Amino acid sequence: SDHMENIYGYLMKYTNLVTGWQYRFFVLNNDAGLLEYFVNEQSRHLKPRGTLQLAGAVISPSDEDSHTFTVNAASGEQYKLRATDAKERQHWVSRLQICTQHHTEAIGKNNPPLKSRSFSLASQGSANSPGAQRRPSQNAVSFFSVGHHRLPTGKRVPIMQPDHLVDVREMMSQAEGQQRDLIRSIECLPASGHLTSLDQDLLMLKATSMATMNCLNDCFHILQLQHASQQKGSLPAGTTISWLEPKISLANHFKNGAAQNFPAEINKPASVREEQSVAEPCQLTREPEEINPDEELEDICDDKEDDLGAVEEQRSVILHLLSQLKLGMDLTRVVLPTFILEKRSLLEMYADFMSHPDLFIAIANGGSAEERMIRFVEYYLTSFHEGRKGAIAKKPYNPIIGETFHCSWRMPRSDVATDAGTNSSAHSPSEQGTLPKDPEGQAEPDYYTVKFVAEQVSHHPPVSGFYAECVERKMCVNAHVWTKSKFLGMSIGVTMVGEGVLHLLEHGEEYTFSLPCAYARSILTVPWVELGGKVNINCAKTGYSASINFHTKPFYGGKLHRVTGEVKQNMTNTVVCRVQGEWNSVLEFTYSNGETKYVDLTKLSVTRKRVRPLEKQGPFESRRLWQHVTESLRDGDIDKATEHKRALEERQRNEERLRAETETPWCTKYFLKDGDGWVYHKPLWKTVSAAQTQQTDSN
Repeated sequence: SDHMENIYGYLMKYTNLVTGWQYRFFVLNNDAGLLEYFVNEQSRHLKPRGTLQLAGAVISPSDEDSHTFTVNAASGEQYKLRATDAKERQHWVSRLQICTQHHTEAIGKNNPPLKSRSFSLASQGSANSPGAQRRPSQNAVSFFSVGHHRLPTGKRVPIMQPDHLVDVREMMSQAEGQQRDLIRSIECLPASGHLTSLDQDLLMLKATSMATMNCLNDCFHILQLQHASQQKGSLPAGTTISWLEPKISLANHFKNGAAQNFPAEINKPASVREEQSVAEPCQLTREPEEINPDEELEDICDDKEDDLGAVEEQRSVILHLLSQLKLGMDLTRVVLPTFILEKRSLLEMYADFMSHPDLFIAIANGGSAEERMIRFVEYYLTSFHEGRKGAIAKKPYNPIIGETFHCSWRMPRSDVATDAGTNSSAHSPSEQGTLPKDPEGQAEPDYYTVKFVAEQVSHHPPVSGFYAECVERKMCVNAHVWTKSKFLGMSIGVTMVGEGVLHLLEHGEEYTFSLPCAYARSILTVPWVELGGKVNINCAKTGYSASINFHTKPFYGGKLHRVTGEVKQNMTNTVVCRVQGEWNSVLEFTYSNGETKYVDLTKLSVTRKRVRPLEKQGPFESRRLWQHVTESLRDGDIDKATEHKRALEERQRNEERLRAETETPWCTKYFLKDGDGWVYHKPLWKTVSAAQTQQTDSN
């Protein structure tokens, strides 16, 4: 072919984080099916610095820019290359693809399929080299084989029904397990000797077996879409399309309808097989659920993230991951290793920002607009310390779309500061003679209740909505956050895009606020968390605002976790309060009258949240959803935790793909889209307004 000529020239090759991109001289040897590179053109007569077998390789233009592309060899090795412009990239990519296809087809012709069903390795105990005993046309594929089933000729294939698709899925799951066993058998071979794990034929077998399973999965997906499209026209409005895979009980949240028992996958660990075989009927619904706070119990879970061992042991994994990343790369779609995970979902982390409900409720008790703004700033700055579980920077679980988290806090009324700044209740018996009564005439409890709900409303982009309210004090907060993470070299930055609004209904005030950026520093040693960026808090009605700066540590000198801020009256531009200190240690508030107040966060009392037991939680609630990942992390079983996490994420991807193909929109449960944000479906400002309207009408 005219397109099979050898080509050569300079390309940039990405080496690692230290050396970055370097110019290298590349040669495409079409006859041998090799891509070789040298330090420069003058050293071309020397031994290549690197060589890739192109048979079975995948050539992929990158979507990062118009110059970059990757060559993924069947051996698992990858070259990340960059041409000078888009035209040169296309020239290299097209020639590499032609060469790859030619040599891949040649291997297929020289190695016809075998008929044996044995998956075991050939004996390695022979004194003679198996490689030396092979004929020139024979390769390592002869040591492995898979079964082949042929349909009787002349028979028409019937249309696949849903139960048939389930059977196919089960058979494919077994085939995938056998394929993984095959890969493990190859990788367990010694690195040297007669038959090694680096044998080129065995590496080719690994790549082609994986490609075969990927092809079968694509075909199965086409069958699913075909079946869904056949039924789409007859589905009534509002019908939920169920995923057609077997409803295994992994994480106890993917079942829809009656319970069914399916054969366990033979390749799964015993604990996973047992877990998947448990049948628990449940009916999934997207209708909002009213959570009774009386069903919630004080949380006894105390997962402190203080284990450094896993991070030290897995440093090689981190290095490998870093070698695949690019400065500024969005990490939203990057799957991070399991051992860096916290034992909680991101939705629960947002709830932990409410761990000082006494300071939250006290905002509404402020006697003036100035005092209420200062109290809100005090609550805001004390919320981040408890949001972190220990000094090590670990990552909470990425919430699954539709995942929710519910909890509440009970705070004795006597522990909440009044407008006078004391710790006696604003509604104490000494002030009112008797406790207030509800409409049924029963005395209200002597505590306030703060209820919290969070929901993952979007997967791409990842957006979470959360809402908290205290009905007794007629106050609530609604927020939505889009987490954007980027790779910054030796750290990872997370930007919290979104806005929150605190509503004080008794005063008719709304306080808008944003969240700072977060950084995971020193990710190769002992990672730690740092906050950075400027945050603004505003109340349009009163004209008070606050500007808060979270300072990142400079390269030389400086303090960690430093924060400064000021509260001022916009109309007069008068500063009424200044704050400085560390957001995880001691904060100093200096008021306009010269008084100073110190808040030691390490000694600040934390109110434990109240959560329903797992058996009473819904299938999409965070702790029940991630319970098996959490249990495995507590036991230190990283492999098992990874398996559970992968199953959750894979199911989410499959369901998202099916919804896209069938044009089925996702319906949220508790939050409604409102412009660029998300609002709780039944916020307190609506229910209070409706109650006041009803009372006015009755009068």
